[in-house]
Amino acid sequence: MVLAAESSRGREYGGDRPAEVVVVDIESGGGSLDGASSSSIVDRQDSLFREAVTGHHRRAAGGAGHSDHDSWGTTLRLAFQCVGILYGDVGTSPLYVYSTTFGHGGDGGGVGHPDDILGVLSLIIYSFVLFTVIKIVVVALHANDDGDGGTFALYSLISRYAKVSLLPNHQAEDELVSSYSTNLGKPSATLRRAHWLKHLLETSKSAKISLFLLTILAIAMVISDAVLTPPISVLSAVSGLKEKVPDLTTDQIVWITVAILVVLFAIQRFGTDKVGYLFAPIILLWLLLIGGVGLYNLIKYDVGVLRSFNPKYIIDYFRRNKKEGWVSLGDILLVFTGTEALFANLGYFSIRSIQLSFSLGLLPSVLLTYIGQAAYLRKHPEHFANTFFRSTPSALFWPTFILAIAASIIGSQAMISCAFATVSHLQTLSCFPRVRILHTSKRFHGQLYVPEVNLLLCIAACVVTVSFKTTTIIGKAHEICVILVMLITTLLMTIVMLLVWKINIWWIALFFIVFVPTESIYLSSVLYKFTHGPYIPVAMSAVLMVVMIVWHYVHVKRYKYELKHTLSPAKAEKLLEKSDLKRIPGVGLFYTELVQGIPPIFPHLMEKVPAIHSVLIFVSIKHLHVPHVDASERFLFRQVEPKEYKVFRCVARYGYRDSIGEEAEDFVLALVESLQYYIRDVNLYSVDEMQNVSYPISRDQSLSRDKPSGRHAIYAEEMITPIQSFSELTTLPNGWSNRLPQFQASKMNIEELAKIEEEQKVIQREAEKGVVYIIGEAEVVARPQSSLLKKIVINYIYSFLRKNFMQGEKMLSIPHGKLLKVGISYEI
Repeated sequence: MVLAAESSRGREYGGDRPAEVVVVDIESGGGSLDGASSSSIVDRQDSLFREAVTGHHRRAAGGAGHSDHDSWGTTLRLAFQCVGILYGDVGTSPLYVYSTTFGHGGDGGGVGHPDDILGVLSLIIYSFVLFTVIKIVVVALHANDDGDGGTFALYSLISRYAKVSLLPNHQAEDELVSSYSTNLGKPSATLRRAHWLKHLLETSKSAKISLFLLTILAIAMVISDAVLTPPISVLSAVSGLKEKVPDLTTDQIVWITVAILVVLFAIQRFGTDKVGYLFAPIILLWLLLIGGVGLYNLIKYDVGVLRSFNPKYIIDYFRRNKKEGWVSLGDILLVFTGTEALFANLGYFSIRSIQLSFSLGLLPSVLLTYIGQAAYLRKHPEHFANTFFRSTPSALFWPTFILAIAASIIGSQAMISCAFATVSHLQTLSCFPRVRILHTSKRFHGQLYVPEVNLLLCIAACVVTVSFKTTTIIGKAHEICVILVMLITTLLMTIVMLLVWKINIWWIALFFIVFVPTESIYLSSVLYKFTHGPYIPVAMSAVLMVVMIVWHYVHVKRYKYELKHTLSPAKAEKLLEKSDLKRIPGVGLFYTELVQGIPPIFPHLMEKVPAIHSVLIFVSIKHLHVPHVDASERFLFRQVEPKEYKVFRCVARYGYRDSIGEEAEDFVLALVESLQYYIRDVNLYSVDEMQNVSYPISRDQSLSRDKPSGRHAIYAEEMITPIQSFSELTTLPNGWSNRLPQFQASKMNIEELAKIEEEQKVIQREAEKGVVYIIGEAEVVARPQSSLLKKIVINYIYSFLRKNFMQGEKMLSIPHGKLLKVGISYEI
């Protein structure tokens, strides 16, 4: 039976509301109100379900809110914006690539043979085309997670198709995200391969751990890259001053760079609300300038360098230089530095807009710059150490210098923002200590600021600059970050192709055979020079990985301990029915990490303080493997028996790009309102599935055509009070009123409806009396019989991190005056 009620005006809890529509689907033997067959009854669709079933198509469109069907006007606007956000880092690589490549020799380097310039240029061209154009812009952009890119997005995408998370992430609370499929129209062999890989990932603990370690290694390298990108970019730009001020010493250049870096990190707190429109003109002007200078140098010095498009010069280069040629590969890969930020920061752009701006803007400008510098070096090979500014016409020096500083700052900004987003993602994996994450823009959800991380990045970047002074060593340190992230991205993308895309095996094999061996060769070149710079990010990444692994390990152990010691329904009922238990006016929000069951800290509290609030809600903050959860789908509720004690369990769901730092008062208002919706519907309709329904459902949903058998569902665009819902049925149009007696007889009378409304009002009144936030402070220690390593990890490293980072109440913006902490100790 399907009921639909439309009212011209309603009132909820004393307030006016616009027109409402309620659609109710009750599985019954009778027909629908409008005479439709049972097969036409709609199924539940909320924002997460819509994201799941259309996720493949939206990812193919490539953008959060922007598809490739956008108008050309919209596409051009997005293309202009992404110039400023995505291309700053990769667009400033020409500042230092040649100086790093030809400066690798022990005697200070140099150009050994005139044709080496052609060989290096040919390597630059084909490396850029292969790794940046084909791999990232043509292929990887389609592997985004509903508009989000980067290593974490790939891991998140895989996690939605296979149970690879080391923490439970396929429970009932997120089944709408994980239970969808895009198998229609796929060949059976392709589906069997996908099923085999899914089974392997889910049943092999080593596969899960390997995937997890690869992901956090790439994330650690991205954060390390955010330390190295600002020094090498800004230092390369500032070094151009020596062309006009020859007496400027290296130390003076270093301290000018440090001053710029301090300013760069200091302004992060203000955010970049208009980042696309603010930076795009600067980067666009920079690209036009360097492209024009490159064309000028090509014509003036040596048009013959265009011969480097012939790959035979690569073969000749390796034949001539042998080992030195292989070693130089690590320096040449700096041409595609910044592509990891391009992929990770794609956020709000469509694939078409990125490909358009990349093809017409970045690609020709950067290639012309490298070609022009090579033409200059053919005439002046001795100027390899500062090729960029040496090859710039004297009349354009100062405009070029100023734009170089601005572009290097913008490129650094992209990597810093990427690091902030990465730390935010790490917290959703429970892999990083709590830090305050501030959203600097209401318009752009991805613009974050993390004060603690910003300070650490600033200190590290300044130390690197002062310690190494030149771009040569910093560049070599930069290399391993770039190539490791690229290689891990290739491996994860191969899994996505097999598991998610389910494309032809020959395309997957071609992708794997082309990129894995070539990237491995570049990696071997970088590792050969390990002691000359790459050890720096490896050391930083090792420290970060230790922090991530320790935090995640203890978090999982603690979660499993609490899960094992949850309070059974019978024990919970017995505890609530104790004669000496007092009821306190107001609402108590008891925060717990468990999404199911009552945590063991609750009976511990009852032993110390035998009193609970009139309304007690166990709140669990759950991060799903989706970028965003619609606010209307935030809360899920279940009621704890006996019902007269008004004890509920609530799961507040967030995506990995959602902010959980909203004001506590706003959180409580939304939670209480959603709880009132839940009480209304679970009593009015008495449907089992109401134990897992979120409220209210967003207005912009569409209705499903097919309905699985045996399902009950209730949908509403604006939920209204029971009495209004019932009374409005009397005004239904023709053909519906004759169904009303059947509904009345099968459900409840006016008195029972009024009773439900009174329960809602009780919740509201208790909330008005006051809200107390209860947080369990669980001290985790290793068991006495544990190994020495385990004791060090839990008792010292984890304890140090927990004490020196932000506490839970600050993360949740809980007012200190309304906070109650409960202490307990777990031996794990």
